[in-house]
Amino acid sequence: MKAREKRLVFVAVGIMGVGVAAWLAVGALRSNISYYFSPTQVMANEAPAQALYRLGGLVVKNSLARQPDGLTVVFDVTDNAQTVKVSYTGILPDLFGEGQGVVTKGRMGPGGVFVAEEVLAKHDESYMPPEVADSLQTAHAQGVTAMAQAAAAGADGAAPPAGPASPANPERQPTAPPATTDPTPAPAQPGPVAPGGRA
Repeated sequence: MKAREKRLVFVAVGIMGVGVAAWLAVGALRSNISYYFSPTQVMANEAPAQALYRLGGLVVKNSLARQPDGLTVVFDVTDNAQTVKVSYTGILPDLFGEGQGVVTKGRMGPGGVFVAEEVLAKHDESYMPPEVADSLQTAHAQGVTAMAQAAAAGADGAAPPAGPASPANPERQPTAPPATTDPTPAPAQPGPVAPGGRA
């Protein structure tokens, strides 16, 4: 084999090695990627059914309940528009608390309960994960828009104000004036005069 052929073989083997390494790296990244979804998106079935993804929001106050095994906890996560029940088995982070932002990682389980494999810790009490802050802001904007549309629809369907007579305002229909009776009797009409009588 000539030197040139050896170089070509070496280059070909190198290219194949780089391709295999890139393919393995992409596969590993895909298996570790978990997209973020808000409770509103999860309830709208926008999240993949069996895939691993992150769910975040605020922990609803008075929703945290420990199961009899002592390790499993159930709590509700909301973005102030929709709420998803989350089940997690393990030790919660020290800074986990009701009314605080949280990001969980897992899959949707039976009965509409999100089974979390991991509850991501926050940096401190005042830290809000960026995804949670964004989803809360989006849910708030959607809620304001919905309220404005409902108010506009209510204004369009409201009864017209009191005014001229209309079918929707029967109490304003004109009424005929009441018949008045004259207290003085009408003069008697002259009748026929009997013969020999007086007019």
